[in-house]
Amino acid sequence: MTDRVYPSSKQPTNGTAPTTTSAAAAANPSFPATKSQLYGASRPLYRPQTKRHRYRRSCCCSCCLWTTILILVLILLVAIAGAILYVLYRPHRPTFTVSSLKVSTLNVTSASKVITNIHLNVTAKNPNKKLVYIYDPITISLITNDEIDIGEGSLGSFVHGKKNTTLLKAAITSSNRQELDEASAGKLRSGLKSKKGLPLKIKLDTKVKAKMGTLKTPKVGIRVVCEGIKATAPKGKSATIASTSNAKCKVDLRLKIWKWTL
Repeated sequence: MTDRVYPSSKQPTNGTAPTTTSAAAAANPSFPATKSQLYGASRPLYRPQTKRHRYRRSCCCSCCLWTTILILVLILLVAIAGAILYVLYRPHRPTFTVSSLKVSTLNVTSASKVITNIHLNVTAKNPNKKLVYIYDPITISLITNDEIDIGEGSLGSFVHGKKNTTLLKAAITSSNRQELDEASAGKLRSGLKSKKGLPLKIKLDTKVKAKMGTLKTPKVGIRVVCEGIKATAPKGKSATIASTSNAKCKVDLRLKIWKWTL
């Protein structure tokens, strides 16, 4: 009887025989995937960040700092220049006084229209020894204390010399189309009948610049407001003279952004 020989189930250990199982394991990885395999597949590659944003931020901070310093330096220089000019020229404000107010016509018609014919004299003084004022044409408004418009006038431009006193004369009239409402017309009529007189205000609006030697300042707006005037309506053809003994004038320097009171 012949003996049969069967192959052994053990895998050879010398590595010469084919390894079918190892090749299949390499081709098919373990399933499900491990955490390290998942994280390694989805995690992006690390790239070091540049410092460009820090550089931009430092540039902006430097620009802001230098701009602030420049503005402060300019303000300081302007203040120093102003102080020098003040010491050299000692500027003083001009003064205005109502010399006289002659009322030839002032009444209210039955149609609530104002008829005005008034002659105004204003005295302007420049107390400065080294400063000249140059005025643009002046607009005049005559109103009551209740802000009722009585009439308007104007003055031409003029040069106010050093230590000079100038008499300004103007005619104030009302427009034929000027018509008041019933309340304003009633107040004006009662004021004209009052024995104490009708309280009035005068407003002068213009622009002025100062001249110091060869140096000229920019033009600035000014408003002169004169209060304390009391007028009475004339009787017949004879004119009346308003009371101006208690009249006081105030000069306001009017700028675009703010207003100074001189």
